[in-house]
Amino acid sequence: MSIRVLLADDQALVRGGLRLILDAQPDIAVVAEAADGVEAIEAARRLRPDVCLVDVRMPRLDGIEVTRALAGPGVPEPLKVVVVTTFDLDEYVYGALRGGAVGFVLKDAGPVLLAEAVRAAHRGDALVSPSITLRLLQRLAPAARGTDRPGRPLSDREREVVRAIARGRTNREVAAELFISLSTVKSHVSGIQTKLGLRNRVEIAAWAWEHGHVDPS
Repeated sequence: MSIRVLLADDQALVRGGLRLILDAQPDIAVVAEAADGVEAIEAARRLRPDVCLVDVRMPRLDGIEVTRALAGPGVPEPLKVVVVTTFDLDEYVYGALRGGAVGFVLKDAGPVLLAEAVRAAHRGDALVSPSITLRLLQRLAPAARGTDRPGRPLSDREREVVRAIARGRTNREVAAELFISLSTVKSHVSGIQTKLGLRNRVEIAAWAWEHGHVDPS
């Protein structure tokens, strides 16, 4: 069964290009388009797509507000939102991250990465464009570092997993890097989210940068 995708972007040309890329994939189908944030929320709630690709800047409601409405804290049945952006909108992306986005991809990332971002979001293994992973989180991490979020402390292995996620590694890459099984990685990720009160891998990455668990170099 194809992954059902909603596209939300105020530029018809951009939506058309994204649709051509995604509809060309054998396992992805675009089921709806929206030209602004209000349309995006209405269509997403009505159709319940597997993944919503949402632009940051849109009329009426921007991508951050759309993300919060579809995936934010308190949403009974949150949808999976991937933010499509340009790198000069870092602050907007960070707001969408806090709003529950599970991935970020640049508009010029290319067809392969775009399709992989959709697939990753669908299977719960969020993808962030490599150029965003380090530069965005590193730039926006607060100056005050080193204090952990309240909750149970992380084990040494969990901290290794956190650092790998913050560098943009997928679960399979973390497993290979740490010489552990994929199921063990998934178990660690679940435990980390529970201990830190985080909802997804992107929030884990942000937490790692904010609290100085990743070497900026």
